[in-house]
Amino acid sequence: MAQLSSRSQPANTGVQLLLRAAIGGTMIAHGVKHGRSIDGTAGWFGSIGFRRPKLQAQASAVVEVGSGAAIVAGAATPLAAAAAVGTMAVAARSVHVPNGFFITSEGWEYVANLAVGAVVLAGIGPGRWSVDRALGLDTKISGNHAAALAAGLGLIAAGAQLATFHRPEPH
Repeated sequence: MAQLSSRSQPANTGVQLLLRAAIGGTMIAHGVKHGRSIDGTAGWFGSIGFRRPKLQAQASAVVEVGSGAAIVAGAATPLAAAAAVGTMAVAARSVHVPNGFFITSEGWEYVANLAVGAVVLAGIGPGRWSVDRALGLDTKISGNHAAALAAGLGLIAAGAQLATFHRPEPH
């Protein structure tokens, strides 16, 4: 399959910018929410089976705000997308998957769509109005390779975090 970069798709710039704003803005909002109440977020992380819940709360706030800001700016897009994928995969595994698909039952539809959107963004590239484009990085890794990097690295990071810190109570 041919590799497409954002340089070969100038008509998609508005779509890429919209996708960056939606995904990145959502990640920032979640991070700010977690960061406003580290103790409350830590209590929640502890209640769902995470060891070192305060560290989890702090890391969650930093990763969500940082990856969201990078996505909005179109900076290191495949890596920022990987952080979003990893965050959503941890949320899916630790909270949402046991509840089924629909978000109305705390299901996994929301986190899956946000993660898939991040992978798609990595694949199509950040677009003309991005830090990656300004630095000439948008063609270094693009298309399917960038999407695979975002998905793979995100899932590996999520697996490592869950293996290291998640110890839910047996049902």
